Amino acid sequence: MSEPRPDGGDHPGERPGGSAASGRKLPKGLPGALAVTALLVLYVWQIAGRGVSMVGTGEPVLIAIGLGVLIIPLLVIGLIAREYWLAVTVQRMADTLFTEGNLPVDDLPRSPGGRIDRAAADEAFEPRRAAVEAEPDDWRAWYHLAFAYDAAGDRRRAREALRKAAALSRSARRRPTRSP
Repeated sequence: MSEPRPDGGDHPGERPGGSAASGRKLPKGLPGALAVTALLVLYVWQIAGRGVSMVGTGEPVLIAIGLGVLIIPLLVIGLIAREYWLAVTVQRMADTLFTEGNLPVDDLPRSPGGRIDRAAADEAFEPRRAAVEAEPDDWRAWYHLAFAYDAAGDRRRAREALRKAAALSRSARRRPTRSP
């Protein structure tokens, strides 16, 4: 019997959780994200309805407030679309890294309470930062840096690095590949 792989799969090409790489399994957070989005859509629908009602009164003050209220649903829809687009891009990048055997592995030591050891996170961060400095246009380096930031507890910078990785990945996909 073979030893378990560090990525959690038992066999090459197998994703953690036991599904083969060729079969697609829903990401864990997708049902929850879809449920919250559905609730948000109901809320936005209600807000938009109130805004339309205010505009329909013909009162100048209510028209102005109604137009302001209608902007909120547009902003919400735009932000939701932006986050889902990022999620799709990040999943595509993760699939690519998984196929290449280069997906980040969370093997940092943890406290009994589950917190990542800060010194180990800082030590693991430095090579990721250096990789981005060496190749600032490499989405893979930025992806790994994002997870290093996350391990270090800096969620804001992790998100920024992940957004940068996603932008570089989309840009790389749009460029035609050149054969030598």
